[in-house]
Amino acid sequence: MCAVKKEKKPAYINSLIKTTCPHCRRGAMFVSKNAYSKDFLKMPGSCEVCGQPMEIEAGFYYGTGYVSYALSVAVSVASFIVWWVLIGFSLEDNRIFWWLGINAGLLIIVQPWMMRLSRRVWLGFFVRYNPDWRNSPGYHETQPGKNISATI
Repeated sequence: MCAVKKEKKPAYINSLIKTTCPHCRRGAMFVSKNAYSKDFLKMPGSCEVCGQPMEIEAGFYYGTGYVSYALSVAVSVASFIVWWVLIGFSLEDNRIFWWLGINAGLLIIVQPWMMRLSRRVWLGFFVRYNPDWRNSPGYHETQPGKNISATI
């Protein structure tokens, strides 16, 4: 018998952090790998690996504002807890204002990364991982040198 090596499913959290395509979890969702580059939100028309369209319809990514807001609240709550445990809060000094300023700076610094992550999460709500993505209809159309009639 031939032993067929089963391909390992890419991890969901790793896929989120690397902002890869939710359909195959392999192709890059953004043209630039750097979240702090000039065109940090520029996306290809479709995934270069599986052919999944990156923008399902016009105005699709307007909903990412909700996801970005939730991520900002999560970062703020986490920084509040860390500040409370390490430094503490008091009514007799200005530590709360220091936390507010540092938290605002932190949110500004991580905003480009959170915007990319929110796009990945939003697209992931509507496009699920397909373990059989190589046999999906759009895959053979995006592969150079592949003829769909030759693979059937």
